[in-house]
Amino acid sequence: MPNMKIFSGSSHQDLSQKIADRLGLELGKVVTKKFSNQETCVEIGEGVRGEDVYIVQSGCGEISDNLMELLIMINACKIASASRVTAVIPCFPYARQDKKEKSPAPISAKLVADMLRVEGADRIITVDLQASQIQGFFDVPVDNLYAAPAVLQWIRESVSEWRDCTIVSPDAGGAKTVASIADRLNVHFAPVHRGRKKADEVDRVVLVGDVKDRVAILVDDMADTCGTICLAADKLLSAGDSRVYAVLTHGILSGPAISRINSACFEAVVVTNTIPQEDKTKHCSKIQVIDISAILAEAIRRTHNGESVSCLFSHVPLQYSEC
Repeated sequence: MPNMKIFSGSSHQDLSQKIADRLGLELGKVVTKKFSNQETCVEIGEGVRGEDVYIVQSGCGEISDNLMELLIMINACKIASASRVTAVIPCFPYARQDKKEKSPAPISAKLVADMLRVEGADRIITVDLQASQIQGFFDVPVDNLYAAPAVLQWIRESVSEWRDCTIVSPDAGGAKTVASIADRLNVHFAPVHRGRKKADEVDRVVLVGDVKDRVAILVDDMADTCGTICLAADKLLSAGDSRVYAVLTHGILSGPAISRINSACFEAVVVTNTIPQEDKTKHCSKIQVIDISAILAEAIRRTHNGESVSCLFSHVPLQYSEC
């Protein structure tokens, strides 16, 4: 594609390479390093004057360092006269801090949006924002893509009894999105109400609905320590479900998450590759990974060509321009 370049940050180079391969492009040359005082240094190794630049950097790993690296890369491309710089952020950092829980408290997601704007990002492409209102934090266009089409495809291909399953939302905040997945499959939907003592610590879950003798598929946008989904899985099994799956967009899986999944009753825990999962799959055979590079690559291609990306909200592209 003429006048287009893709650069990868250090957070998820495997996903960046898959996106570039699908677009038939080479990843741009960039060197990232740290000085002895841990300052981040970025060197863009090729000219970007007049180019449409896409920088792929996910909010994972050493999140604050990777965010700073992204900001420096955006700034480097802007002052080198790139015509447009788009930040492709599969997992948006600090997305869980989208509102004031108490006073005084920051709204860190808004702070991240402001930093991206100030450094010169002309557009943002991301996947399954924790809260849709984060799009309103920006003064530039935000394409919030959905993993739902890939999730639906996985369910139909991998769960033999999917026509007689129940789609379960372990989080009231995501119930509307999860209910739409159940509607598209034409199956039952059941929400779970959870109570927290504090962040990342769930003390109780309450299942709403009858799930007896069904396959249950827990669907959520994000799982960190996995306390919620593991408690929900136990609740579903005790309520009479025959098998339990979990499908998650952003599998952060930090702290005790892997040991909890290994001990839980899941048939499989399915995550997308918005976050690198290689190390986690080595320690947990239940984890399966859905590749969403096709969705991101097609969003980049359509953005570059000035085409609509709305068809990606309901379809996984198999070939270019196919929705």
